[in-house]
Amino acid sequence: MIVSVWEWLVDPASWSGPGGILAQSLAHLRYSFIALLVAALVAVPVGLWVGHTGRGRWLAVNIAGAFRAIPSLGVLFVAVLLLLPRLRGELAFELPALIVLVLLAVPPILSGTYAGVQATDPAARDAARGMGMTGAQVLRQVEVPGAMPLIMSGLRAAMLQIIGTATIAAVVGMGGLGRFLIDGQASRDYAQMAGGALVVAALALAVDQALALVQRALVSPGLSTASAR
Repeated sequence: MIVSVWEWLVDPASWSGPGGILAQSLAHLRYSFIALLVAALVAVPVGLWVGHTGRGRWLAVNIAGAFRAIPSLGVLFVAVLLLLPRLRGELAFELPALIVLVLLAVPPILSGTYAGVQATDPAARDAARGMGMTGAQVLRQVEVPGAMPLIMSGLRAAMLQIIGTATIAAVVGMGGLGRFLIDGQASRDYAQMAGGALVVAALALAVDQALALVQRALVSPGLSTASAR
């Protein structure tokens, strides 16, 4: 089996064409980054508001917990059934898949953001207010930089979950690395299934390392050292 998987991975035919590993990896990344961007646009502002004001924390915790409990495949089928009569073309299948991925990504981003803001050193916050900073200035210049390690950790955790779950897009006929799992199962090509799973894992690790470099660039060395302790 290991030999068969290796032969499939190194076969040039597995990498070429619109259905090859390269093309499907790019489609997988497109879904993943769109979902991460949308989830961040929703969760980061809410998390900043909750962490800065201290209001709505119970609601944010409950929402994050509820989203984690949502069965991804079930939501995908329900979304397809609801949207299919109203949309045309690939959007009728791509949008439901993106909705599922966004719902999956919101909890870690939201939790990381408000936890990071709340964990900001109270002395630094008080000093900023003592200098006459407004609430918005305190948030922008003190709390957000202090929360950046946990914000980035939330984004990285969300991205790992998105890449792993984006394979379900193939269930409704979309592209991505899930095609190798679905098509391999249909044809009983277990080498293709195992190889596709390995490519998904490798892609997740590669993207996580890329985000780690972004985190290193955004987070000050002092905060990185403190968060590592």
